Amino acid sequence: MNGAEGSELMPEVLNEVRGRLLVITLNRPTAVNAIDSALMVALWAAIDKLDNSAELAAGVLTGSARAFCSGMDLKAFAKAGLPKGLHEFYSQGSKKPLIAAVEGVALAGGFELALTCDVLVASTTARFALPEARVGLFAAGGGLIRLPRRIPYGRAMELALTGDQMDGEEAYRLGLVNRLTEPGGALDAAIAIGQRIAAAAPLSVQASRDLMRQA
Repeated sequence: MNGAEGSELMPEVLNEVRGRLLVITLNRPTAVNAIDSALMVALWAAIDKLDNSAELAAGVLTGSARAFCSGMDLKAFAKAGLPKGLHEFYSQGSKKPLIAAVEGVALAGGFELALTCDVLVASTTARFALPEARVGLFAAGGGLIRLPRRIPYGRAMELALTGDQMDGEEAYRLGLVNRLTEPGGALDAAIAIGQRIAAAAPLSVQASRDLMRQA
């Protein structure tokens, strides 16, 4: 399918095929896109679609204007424990390039979700944080490993120990964010990058991505 006509609704996630891109939208607006088991099932289904379709070259992961993802759904966690497949996603993610388009908050596990992506695009409304230290927890989804690889060690340590937020402008200055846009522009900018990836030689893209991630 080509263009925007490839849209389908899953319980917690919207998938939309745009040319050779799959746009994956977290879709729990009443829960600020918090992660629960249903969302993880739907997200893994979207990633399987991306990974196993020869017609798709890359994915874009996004949320809403209010929130990319606010982290773990603590009410659901208290009832059912960790969502099945959560740690696997943090450690494995997609086999193909994935671009995060962030508007609003990306907190705790939501920030870690963004950090699993290869490229980050954000608007000036973006707010990133690992607030676990404020509530007696620690970021167990890879954020404490990935963040200091992408911004200076000292700033990463400060964010981890204080739980403070970092805005989109600072994230861009530090190199975490590849493109900074006006509010509402992150998705279009992420799609533009994805289209350039899709236009490149697929085997070269895959080899380059794999080598950089393994290094």
